[in-house]
Amino acid sequence: MKFGLRLRGGLLATLILFGAPVVAPVGAVLVSSSALAQTVQSITVEGNRRVEVETIRSYFKPGPGGRLDQAAIDDGLKALIETGLFQDVRINRGSGGQLIVSVVENPVIGRIAFEGNKKIKDEQLTAEVQSKARGTFSRAMVQSDTLRIAEIYRRSGRYDVRVTPEIIEQPNNRVDLIFTIEEGAKTGVKSIEFVGNNAFSSYRLRDVIKTRESNLLSFLASGDIYDPDRVEADRDLIRRFYLKNGFADVQVVAALTEYDPEKKGFNVTFKIEEGAQYRVGAVDFRSSIPNFDPSSMRAYSRVNVGSLYNVESVEKSVEEMQIEASRRGYAFAVVRPGGDRNFEAHTVSVVFNIDEGPRTYIERINLRGNTRTRDYVIRREFDISEGDAYNRALVDRAERRLKNLDYFKSVKITTEPGSSSDRVILIVDMEEKSTGDFSISGGYSTTDGALAEVSISERNLLGRGLFAKASVTYGQYARGYSLSFVEPYLLDYRVALGLDLYQRQQLSNSYISYGTKTLGFSPRLGFSLREDLALQLRYSIYQQEITLPYYLTNCNNVQFLADGVTPNPAFNPSPAFANANGLSLASSNGLGCYSDGEASLPVRKELAAGKALTSALGYTLTYNTLDNNKNPTDGLLIDFRQDFAGVGGDVSYLKSVIDAKYYTPLVSDIVGLVRLQSGMLNKIGSDLRMLDHFQMGPNLVRGFAPNGIGPRDLNPFGTQDALGGTKYWGASLELQMPFWFLPKEVGLKGAVYADAGGLYDYKGPTSWTATNEVNLPGCIPSTVNPSSAGTCTGLVYDDSKVVRSSVGVGLIWQSPFGPLRFDYAVPLTKGKYDRTQEFRFGGGTTF
Repeated sequence: MKFGLRLRGGLLATLILFGAPVVAPVGAVLVSSSALAQTVQSITVEGNRRVEVETIRSYFKPGPGGRLDQAAIDDGLKALIETGLFQDVRINRGSGGQLIVSVVENPVIGRIAFEGNKKIKDEQLTAEVQSKARGTFSRAMVQSDTLRIAEIYRRSGRYDVRVTPEIIEQPNNRVDLIFTIEEGAKTGVKSIEFVGNNAFSSYRLRDVIKTRESNLLSFLASGDIYDPDRVEADRDLIRRFYLKNGFADVQVVAALTEYDPEKKGFNVTFKIEEGAQYRVGAVDFRSSIPNFDPSSMRAYSRVNVGSLYNVESVEKSVEEMQIEASRRGYAFAVVRPGGDRNFEAHTVSVVFNIDEGPRTYIERINLRGNTRTRDYVIRREFDISEGDAYNRALVDRAERRLKNLDYFKSVKITTEPGSSSDRVILIVDMEEKSTGDFSISGGYSTTDGALAEVSISERNLLGRGLFAKASVTYGQYARGYSLSFVEPYLLDYRVALGLDLYQRQQLSNSYISYGTKTLGFSPRLGFSLREDLALQLRYSIYQQEITLPYYLTNCNNVQFLADGVTPNPAFNPSPAFANANGLSLASSNGLGCYSDGEASLPVRKELAAGKALTSALGYTLTYNTLDNNKNPTDGLLIDFRQDFAGVGGDVSYLKSVIDAKYYTPLVSDIVGLVRLQSGMLNKIGSDLRMLDHFQMGPNLVRGFAPNGIGPRDLNPFGTQDALGGTKYWGASLELQMPFWFLPKEVGLKGAVYADAGGLYDYKGPTSWTATNEVNLPGCIPSTVNPSSAGTCTGLVYDDSKVVRSSVGVGLIWQSPFGPLRFDYAVPLTKGKYDRTQEFRFGGGTTF
């Protein structure tokens, strides 16, 4: 491709005036000095096809006195060339003061095409290039577009890309522009090294950064693609990590990248100077504002004497103090932290200085880049608006909230001077990203068997900030659907309204002899009390019923339909069917009931009672200081929940549950986890149902089967169902450690743990008066255990307060297919009738 040379008119005129001999290039004309003295009387335009004559003439504007002198001609020539509309512009003198402007127009682009691009679609490349179909062709612009396409491929990790533009001439001064692309192979990061890190291992620091090393599963993610901007951002992430852990003098000196032609990838090395680790020696508060008590800010400080110096705690303290000062009427108060290091004692004395800042107001808030998201969705994340006092802490909080929305790839808030010295303009620059998800998920667990789910969700519905999700689940033992909707700002208040409609079916399996069907609806309100404290209020109304497999409704040789009322012909299974389903055809109880077992009395009673409606009010209080919700290594998570059933409906109770998890880093990348949990169910008014009781197993003490712990029916002719309990407690200690011999990107780590807990105090039905024994499926008549006429067998059950305990090992895999966990636990103490399950597996995927 050839590019023409253009010479500016002003330079040419200078050469002429000094009499220097030159050769006229394309786009310029030589005019004799005698011609310069002539006055221009008219302008004639030649060679134009699309551009109007008057448009070209308008570029030649007379100077002072109304004369078109040489300076004005030079400016006109320069302006015409810079329009990019012309290949060539020539200026000549005619007779009688005539100025002749001869132009050769640039061709029009008929079409733009891309060839050889497989990884990036035509639509994306078309949006990035400046050359457009039916637009003017410019060689300079084509060169710029070529570089832009190559840069897009480099951003996606393909540094061997080759882009060649080709121009195909067409009739009527038109051209076709073809970009031929050789994409090349993906250029990844082959190794990540750290130099100078003594306090933290390289394994731990790889958790901090976003760049990843290439591995066999890299095709499922993009973190291993070399991106210089990401590497530069990783430098700041490393620095922030050290500052959070007391290293106030840390410097990430450099991030060196080197291309390795043998490995065909980049080696990245971060050079770190850690410095000493500091603790907080003292915390002081000072104020230069009259009548402002600085000590009143102590309650808003998150910095404590003796703790590790943490720059994030300092920043959050500054934010809280500045906002509180604004609430008290000091709108321009500025909190500036200071620190004096004691290099010998390795302590930092932190001082919060509260001063009167400049009286600056917000003139406007300009939003840029939100093509889909409505303006009000963005503006409501600000606690300030036009006309308010400028408060940097509130601006930083708004930026953090916008990032947390997860609607944008990037958010940056900057300031520009306003119309006066005391005015500023806030500029909010955003780059939107896709917020819709369609997923097909699959998984398997020893509890629910194989499971598949199809879901579609949208986090920013119609650009209004609404969340909606619909999902369908179908599995071996669990099925159902759910619809969810969330309005995060109810009536323009920072209160989230959620609506959930769901239907679930749990089938009988090897752990429970009965199934359940649940259809429910639950509205909820969510409040963020602080960044680490949230409250949810909810109302739940759901209908629930028990179902039994047919072979458990065959007492007295009568099989019943699913409604448990209509009798069918006698159930006489063949020997082949009995063997296939583990049934015995022997009549061992003298009543004609097969000894395949009968469901427990509470199950049969609730089956006969039919559908039950539960109407409950509840709330959840959550305290969360985890450093990472998906893969935590430090922090505390506490959930406290209470539900009161009895606001109408057929059921009444008060259920309270608390679950606390504390993570702390130990030594050599080992993370310690302490978990405490407890629950209590209180009877209010009517009797408790068995379904309302807590059911526990590996969710409390690993090594036990689902529903394997606690009170159990001991009927020798029954299925010996777990009855559940009204009280439980559990405690777990776990150490999670990486496999240092494996690459970090594999995502594997091991765990060792010890669990202990107990479930007891069954308060459900223990006897039952039958009104129609024949139509009560699974009811064993009173002749088995004589009590009174028409009474079913009284419930005999075990409810010993035995402490269950176990020890075990686990394998945790943060795989690209989703989180997977394998556990092998051995019970140490257990109840006489508990059921164990030493191996347990669970996990899922989205593809």
